[in-house]
Amino acid sequence: MTTIPATGTTASRNTSQLDFRSWSPGTASLISGLGLVAMVVLMTAGYFGAVVPLITPGDAAKTAQDITQSGPVYLAGVGCIFLVVLLDVVVSAAWYALFRGVNRHLSAAAAWLRATYSGLLAVAAAQLAYAFTLLENPGQALHAIESFRAIWLISLGLFGLHLLLIGYLELRSTFVPKVFGVLLLISGAGYIVDALGVIFMAGFTPVYALFAIIGETSFIFWLLIKGRRLPLRRGALR
Repeated sequence: MTTIPATGTTASRNTSQLDFRSWSPGTASLISGLGLVAMVVLMTAGYFGAVVPLITPGDAAKTAQDITQSGPVYLAGVGCIFLVVLLDVVVSAAWYALFRGVNRHLSAAAAWLRATYSGLLAVAAAQLAYAFTLLENPGQALHAIESFRAIWLISLGLFGLHLLLIGYLELRSTFVPKVFGVLLLISGAGYIVDALGVIFMAGFTPVYALFAIIGETSFIFWLLIKGRRLPLRRGALR
């Protein structure tokens, strides 16, 4: 007798694995930790390593010339930023799964804030891609490039609000050390201050978000080392 594979059951299982609402705390921690590490690598190599070196502030002609001569490098850098956007959405979903047991509504709000920030980052990255089509008009190209930075810095205010909510959820949780909640609250405040400074103060140089590196980086280590070992059942966290 021929046995017919239970394809329906397999498909249902695969669908369940893709549904972030069903992820266990350990799975959510691992996915978000790996996603954050990949984002750091992509943003460092793509934006700071490939795009920034080709930009000469205030010199549109040289910027256009350098980008023209290193077109593939520039476009690869822009592509890395778009990958960061996608990973950001994944991380927002994973953190919702991780903290929804603490407060479902606040974790959903935090996820939407991060997803909105990701959308604005995509809009900003599109300015970099658009600049590549304007290289024959260096002035307009440089303006588009500068728009990327302006949109990104302002949108980091939303990211700061997201971190404030995550920091609060960490303080309320019973499974994340309180120190990470405090550090993320400080990080979130830094992003918000920088965003407000860019909006309301001409010539403002963002500096406060630099303190965010400590809180965010340390939490990444926790997610990958301790967080992935959280109980498989969500009820065990309560």
